[in-house]
Amino acid sequence: MLIPKASASHSLIALRPLSSSPPSTTLLSSLLQQKLGAYSSSSSLNPSVRWRHGNQKRRMASAPAAAAAAAGASARKLENPDELIDSVETFIFDCDGVVWKGDKLIAGVPETLDMLRSKGKRLVFITNNSTKSRKQYGKKFDTLGLKVSEEEIFASSFAAAAYLKSIDFPRDKKVYVIGEDGILKELELAGFQYFGGPADGEKKVELKPGFLMEHDKDVGAVVVGFDRYFNYYKIQYGTLCIRENPRCLFIATNCDAVTHLTDAQEWAGGGSMVGAIRGSTQKEPLVVGKPSTFMMDYLSHKFGILKSQICMVGDRLDTDILFGQNGGCKTLLVLSGVTSLQMLQSQSNSIQPDFYTNKISDFLRLKAAAV
Repeated sequence: MLIPKASASHSLIALRPLSSSPPSTTLLSSLLQQKLGAYSSSSSLNPSVRWRHGNQKRRMASAPAAAAAAAGASARKLENPDELIDSVETFIFDCDGVVWKGDKLIAGVPETLDMLRSKGKRLVFITNNSTKSRKQYGKKFDTLGLKVSEEEIFASSFAAAAYLKSIDFPRDKKVYVIGEDGILKELELAGFQYFGGPADGEKKVELKPGFLMEHDKDVGAVVVGFDRYFNYYKIQYGTLCIRENPRCLFIATNCDAVTHLTDAQEWAGGGSMVGAIRGSTQKEPLVVGKPSTFMMDYLSHKFGILKSQICMVGDRLDTDILFGQNGGCKTLLVLSGVTSLQMLQSQSNSIQPDFYTNKISDFLRLKAAAV
C-alpha cells in the first residue's frame, strides 16, 4: 500500500511506500492500486484506501527519514568498489549522463556492465526522458552496442501508462498528451485512448475577439512530458481539460530542469513544460518519474527486489539520488553528467549520496588498481 507524505520543501506529488519489506507474491496491479483520482474500482481495492482528487493538496515528500539522515553525512568517495558491489543484488542506472550523453556512449560502460552481470547482479535502467518508449530505448541501447532487454528498461513514458493502469483509469476516458512519441506508444500498448503529442505541434490559436477554444470533455487525464513541439495551443488545451473537466488528472512524467539532448550543453528539460501547465492551472502535478518512488515500488514488486539490496546510480542529486534515498536504497553519484564535485560539496547542497565517483567505469579502474 502507498501513502502520500507532505513536505514544505516541494510542491509536487509523489508516492511513498509504507515499508520496504519484501513484496508478496500477489500481482503488481493489485499491490499498486492508488486512487489519487476520482476513478476507483469497487472490487479491487478496499474503500478505506481510496483517495479523493481535487482541491485537496498533496505535496511531494522530498526525503523520508532515511534520506534525511543520509543528508546529514558527507558522501564518501568510492575507493573500494567491491564493498558496494558485494553489498547489493541490483543496480539501477540512470541513462542520460551515466550510460550516455546525447547519442554518445560514455567510455567504459560496456565493460562495467559486463563485469556486474558476471557477478550475478541484476541491472535495471531508468530514465526520466519520456520521448521514447521502452521498445525505442531498447533500440538505442542496441545501437550503442549494449545488450539490454526491454524488460530491464523503465522510462517515465512507461511509468505514466503504468500509473494509469494501477488506478484503473476508465477505458472510456481519454488522455491528452503534451509530450512526444514515447508517451503515445506506451499509452497505446496499455490500451488507453489518447491524442495530442507531436500532431498538435503545428496547431495555432487564433486570438481574435470572441474566440472560444473548444476542448474534449471526455479527457480524464493530461500527461505532460518533455516536448520539443511545445506551443501555446497545447498549453491552452491542457489547461482547459484540467480546469474544466471534472476530476481530470494532471500527470507529469518528470520535472527535470535540464536534460542532455546533445553532449555539447544542457537543454531545458521537461520541468519547463510542466511548469507552464502548473502556472496556468494553479494545480500541482502527480509526478510518476524520479524522484517519486512510483517506479521504485513498481520494480520492487515486479522483480521481488528488497530495496535495501538496491543501489541507485545517477548523475543528478535532486532526481536520481533523492529517488534512491526515498526508496531506501544505497546511492552512488557519478560526476559524468549534471552534478559536479563542486555542486556535491557545496554548503547549499543537503542531498548526499552514500558514495560518489567520476563515472561508472571507475568500478573497473579501482578494482584493477586494487589488484
